[in-house]
Amino acid sequence: MRLFLVLLTVVLAPLAHGQRVQYSASPRLFPVWTNDGGDKVIQSDLRASLDASSVVNSTWDGERIRLFGARNEVVGFNLVIEAPLLPLENASVEFNRLDSGLGHVIRSDPAPGQGLFDWTSRPIELFFVRYLTIKGLSKLSYGTYDERHVPERMRRPWTGLGYGTGTWWDRQDHDQAYPEIAVPIELVPHFDVAQGTNQSVWVDVYIPKDALPATYTGVIRIRTGGALLHSIPVELNVRDFELADDPSCETMAVLGYADINLRYTGLPWPNCGTPQEITSKLVRDRHFMMAHRHRISLVDSETSGCNVWKNDAPRPEWLPRLDGSLFTAATGYEGPGEGTGNGVYSIGNYGSWWWKGQGQAAMWARTDGWVNWFEANSPATERFLYLIDESTNYAQTEQWAGWIENNPGPGNRLMSMATQDLPTTLTSTPSLDVTASWMRVGITSVWHNAAATIEADPTKRFYLYNGHRPAGGSFSTEDDGVALRVLAWSQFKKSIDRWFFWETTYYNNYQGGMGQTNVFESAHTFGSHSSFDNIIGETGWNYCNGDGVLFYPGTDTVYPSVSYGVLGPIASLRLKHWRRGIQDYEYLKMAQAKDPAAVATLVDSMIPKVLWEYGVNDPNDPTWVRTDISWSIDPDLWENARLQLAQIIEGP
Repeated sequence: MRLFLVLLTVVLAPLAHGQRVQYSASPRLFPVWTNDGGDKVIQSDLRASLDASSVVNSTWDGERIRLFGARNEVVGFNLVIEAPLLPLENASVEFNRLDSGLGHVIRSDPAPGQGLFDWTSRPIELFFVRYLTIKGLSKLSYGTYDERHVPERMRRPWTGLGYGTGTWWDRQDHDQAYPEIAVPIELVPHFDVAQGTNQSVWVDVYIPKDALPATYTGVIRIRTGGALLHSIPVELNVRDFELADDPSCETMAVLGYADINLRYTGLPWPNCGTPQEITSKLVRDRHFMMAHRHRISLVDSETSGCNVWKNDAPRPEWLPRLDGSLFTAATGYEGPGEGTGNGVYSIGNYGSWWWKGQGQAAMWARTDGWVNWFEANSPATERFLYLIDESTNYAQTEQWAGWIENNPGPGNRLMSMATQDLPTTLTSTPSLDVTASWMRVGITSVWHNAAATIEADPTKRFYLYNGHRPAGGSFSTEDDGVALRVLAWSQFKKSIDRWFFWETTYYNNYQGGMGQTNVFESAHTFGSHSSFDNIIGETGWNYCNGDGVLFYPGTDTVYPSVSYGVLGPIASLRLKHWRRGIQDYEYLKMAQAKDPAAVATLVDSMIPKVLWEYGVNDPNDPTWVRTDISWSIDPDLWENARLQLAQIIEGP
């Protein structure tokens, strides 16, 4: 392979020891291109430098950036700056305006300091992307007995039914730096790009509800040392429809407490009324706001607080989250779901409800109180009592669920919830209202019949949680960029009521015995790291990259050298990938109302098999299946599918 011809003059005059080479900046020395983010560009990739035609895609025609979206949608793209032959120093990126030419402008104002968490005049956001090195495979997210279960660029060579050959070093992206952390560009206004690497800058554009259907144009400018290096045209085609504020694609992700407090205040459990506790409330609300911007609902636990909470009602800080007042201009919020409540509340999250052991009478009294509060104050919120987590004591689960079901008072209207396999619910816990399952593989007929039974019963709900290949996409950092898009399409195809991710701020890897994680430096976040394996790299009990982390701490007292000193979260790119899938779900629902047959055909073409549709190889041991994934990892195919849905929605 060859690099393009360099058309810059490099001044190689005699230099004193340690003096830098001087060069005249030219765009040909530092190629740029974009994609929609569905293709994760590792930091050592120099694709445009090697072959400019190879990076042409649905967002990039070689000269300009082209996007489309609906009103009340966030469209994102990834700008890649390459430095193949020389380092790029003191670079900056500017982009804050899109003009319709018809009198309507989408424009962002500067956001100094804590203004990063005021979105009322910031529909356009830029992010400096930080990278994490993948040193081992995520054992929680896929099996390694079949190389086809492993994300494509992390596979070894394989033959037949996925039997791999070679070692860790035969995996294409072994020990490579993956894009992951979206740091607001205001915190990194100038940056260098090392020779032989690239640097990504992510861009989000929120399309306001009052945007005119038109083509909006703007320019991204890249400078080095103040001198203009690139001026790239941007075109945004605003379609003539609007996404709903209340997501059809229902989600639930857990927000931690002690982990957040320790990183931002230095204390895991600050006392009530102290500055640290006040800071904690502010920071936690900003997590809810950022999640809301990504159309994701958060939950936590009543036990997470500065005092013991035994009221049959949410803590006071939950009220604006439920009634939607947290998500208004008065608090600095603007974007999807403005004025819309969080939508879900978990009572006794992970089984932390305090009246265990007090018998049926206490269950009746407490559930009566919770139902009375919600029906009087937040009747539209989906709520449930989280009975127990991943327990095989089904008799206990059934007893608790039966107590609620047989409550003679209003408490019988409170749903009970537990995490277990759905078929087990039908056989062992029939009183349970909400089953949350982790789908790895399963006997197709058994799971299909169980799902159909639940779907036919209006009193029951079926959630799935986390993610596992090949059943669907996973949350692992090294998974393909379309993985979480696949997850949302799978949720649509199989009518899953809600998708649940177990934790978003798991900074203390206590389950793996690893303690506090420097999440800005380590991709490994869950499970232990006890050895190195020549086939799967770093490994240990349930070793996983990115598991439990969707937000990064804006302030870090545990690792102050990486702290940005802002009182609020920094998003992962996986959060943005999940949002892309969630927004696709809205397209699917709207298009389905217009042409259900066309949508069914499109869904089957994009994800021919997901979840339990794969079946198993041995019904007597229904824990494994040899198969490739059914979907394409080509982001252009996914964007073309979204375009087809937009055309169905808009009609002829």
